[in-house]
Amino acid sequence: MRVSVIGGGAISDEQATRAEAVGRELAARGHTVVCGGRGGTMEAVCRGAKAEDGTTIGILPGERREAANEYVDHPIATGLGHARNALVPMNGDAVIALTGGVGTLSEIGFAGIYDRPVVGLETHDVSDLGIDLETVDTPEAAVDAVEAALERSD
Repeated sequence: MRVSVIGGGAISDEQATRAEAVGRELAARGHTVVCGGRGGTMEAVCRGAKAEDGTTIGILPGERREAANEYVDHPIATGLGHARNALVPMNGDAVIALTGGVGTLSEIGFAGIYDRPVVGLETHDVSDLGIDLETVDTPEAAVDAVEAALERSD
């Protein structure tokens, strides 16, 4: 399956380690990573996926595919700026949300609109918004949860 991983563009070393572990876990289980294709969480999750020979897709805000981080296999230039945030969760079968700001929050919102299962790992509390976001504590639990959510929806 394709799993969209969302999170901040500027992150700490600890957050990068967590995102990289999510990417490794997804790729080790044969899943494709979809992300925003730039730095921070996006680069770390792609780096982790590539360490396990995984496939990565980056949905970029600008018009240049070359703006993708070096770990993106399939860069998609949109020219949409922040409006591309709608496309990141749309192109995943499920979403793993990591630490981030308002851009990440908007992607969580779009995941809810598109009825994608969302698993949170150190992310926003959106329980009052009617979005069913399962919270977990580890990268492995995040991947377990998105797999289980998709099995339930079949």
